[in-house]
Amino acid sequence: MKQYKAVFIDWDDTIGDFVGAAKRALQEMYDKYKLSDYFASHEEFVSLYKPHNIELWDKYGKDLVTKAFLRVDRFLYPLLHGTKVASQIQSYTALSALAEQMSEDFLHLTTKYFSLLPGAEELVRYLAKKYPLTVVTNGFIEVQYEKFDKSGLRNCFSHIVLSEEVGCQKPNPRIYEEALRMNGVSAEEAVMIGDSWNSDIQGAINAGIDQIWVRKSQDSLPEGQSATYLVQSLSEVMEIL
Repeated sequence: MKQYKAVFIDWDDTIGDFVGAAKRALQEMYDKYKLSDYFASHEEFVSLYKPHNIELWDKYGKDLVTKAFLRVDRFLYPLLHGTKVASQIQSYTALSALAEQMSEDFLHLTTKYFSLLPGAEELVRYLAKKYPLTVVTNGFIEVQYEKFDKSGLRNCFSHIVLSEEVGCQKPNPRIYEEALRMNGVSAEEAVMIGDSWNSDIQGAINAGIDQIWVRKSQDSLPEGQSATYLVQSLSEVMEIL
């Protein structure tokens, strides 16, 4: 097995359960803001929110929209397109104000409901004893550092490379190049662990870094997608490193 001098690891949905936290946050917000006035169901709200949020993050990564726009528009869009919105006598300004409130709540609640994924603490502590360990993650400064602290694992990381501080997002190779610089290693001496093909794995490939793809799905690999190592659980990473 190849020997590495530094290990990079993604945060959301590799170490921390962002999907679970977001699900709880969206349900709480739906109830708090009486969003049944705008949507036929919670499912309708989520079906409008999720794809638009993904689209906005893609545009944000390409510098096509600002952080401020993303934070509000991901909630304004579903508010404007819910099946019951037409029956609400509310101005665009009022809906924008509601979207702003929802945005603030969402950031707070996803931090409140943060938890580690199964096996994450064991893996991080194992890796930290053997390698300089670096978090390489997208996300907003105001919530990511809170989650690092809440995890109880922050002292396990030699470095934290956050997209907003670097000025670009994965899969841009610049964020990986910053991690390499901080660790004083070459691309051939590092390996990246992550759950997302589009950001973690493709980004590491772009930077010439080996990858460990934590792919929980048992479906066939999409055409053109592969990784140096492919695992289905965090525990399998310890067999490689």
